[in-house]
Amino acid sequence: MTRSEAFTHRILIADDQRDVLKALQLLLKSNGYKADSVTSPRELLQNIKSTEYDLVLMDLNYTRDTTSGEEGLELLSRIGEIDPTVPIVVMTAWGSIELAVRAMRSGARDFIQKPWDNARLLTILKTQIELRQALKNGERLQEANRILQGDCKEKIIAESDAMKPVMDLIMRIGPSEANILLTGENGTGKNLIAQLLHSLSSRSDKPLITVNISELSPGIIESELFGHVKGAFTDARQDRAGRFELADGGTLFMDEVANIPYAQQTKLLRFMETGEFERVGSSRTCTANVRIISATNSDLHSEVAEGRFRRDLYFRLNTVEIHLPPLRDRQSDIPLLARFFLKNHTLRYRKDISDFTDNALNILKNHSWPGNIRELDHVVERAVLMSTGTAVNQSDLGLKSDLLDTRNLDEMDLEEVEKVLIRKSLVRHNGNVSKAAKALGLSRSGLYRRLSKHGM
Repeated sequence: MTRSEAFTHRILIADDQRDVLKALQLLLKSNGYKADSVTSPRELLQNIKSTEYDLVLMDLNYTRDTTSGEEGLELLSRIGEIDPTVPIVVMTAWGSIELAVRAMRSGARDFIQKPWDNARLLTILKTQIELRQALKNGERLQEANRILQGDCKEKIIAESDAMKPVMDLIMRIGPSEANILLTGENGTGKNLIAQLLHSLSSRSDKPLITVNISELSPGIIESELFGHVKGAFTDARQDRAGRFELADGGTLFMDEVANIPYAQQTKLLRFMETGEFERVGSSRTCTANVRIISATNSDLHSEVAEGRFRRDLYFRLNTVEIHLPPLRDRQSDIPLLARFFLKNHTLRYRKDISDFTDNALNILKNHSWPGNIRELDHVVERAVLMSTGTAVNQSDLGLKSDLLDTRNLDEMDLEEVEKVLIRKSLVRHNGNVSKAAKALGLSRSGLYRRLSKHGM
């Protein structure tokens, strides 16, 4: 642990002698630690309840003329009930092997006798803090592996070279409190990555609330995010909590965040700066502690430049940006994802299909996938329904080798023509729904409705 790294670690010192506290504080602060101090068991427990510490350094005796260490031994148990993960190093001027053993059995990690040796004390603190950090990292990795191995609702498959740096960044940033902006084309798995980020955080035991802004009409976005009171508008028949209240203590995932109207962007910015908001129709200020993960397939730089998205809000959302590559850049993941979806859909539809033919896999690997992973899932589902054999073949996929329907328009019905035009526009604009919609003369929501209608 370097000296700069130590500055991030906070130690609580407990001793009834102020000269001891002063000496320890000077020693720890000169070596880069943040040090708080208390003089009584009551203050010690209060601090443990209100603040997370990386280590507690505490005396075993607080009552004058007491040398038994009984007070400290009882405190060890009470600290363990509040925070069983914090390492405790005990110290006393009346050390004995018996007392040391009792302290260790009661939850202490190590034992220091007064007067202490500075070098030994610093070594013990450094070792115990590193052990705690290693245990926390191990727990996080275990949780990440549980998710990656499919012990949750969905599975993340990310073995391609394009995804390795993305997953490394997720593992580093996930445990933090940073707000995260997920960018990438429609269907690249931003929702699933948001779930992983939440699961890696210290908020994982609290709710992950999701809201897709593109699915909401502009008139109800404020109510959905911040809630409303009875009578706030025509259909407000009762008080209703918004998504921020529901996510208090946890994480809110806002998908398609670029669709938030400018007026609501101001209120969102205020919440991110202060944690305060009011329900629609109420002047009472509420608070919530929420980590925000947002996602968009729009170019927010352009949205900011053109005055449709607030620059200050963009910077608040974008503490860390994670860009998800399109499926066409993850070719080695395509067979793995296809077989994963195949297994799911064969179980769902009770079909006896074990794999894809070589030709079918080649078609899948060479398709441009403008709809990315979501499109691959739909294609495999259709193939399972259409297949009459034990392996999915090329014709079951319903994909052309050049990715687009090569028939003349006069050979298609209206729906087929619409699908071809939508697909061509998405390919031309690299999966950007906003640009594809504009080229087709549609609104974003109008294009989304057609994508849903055609299973794209």
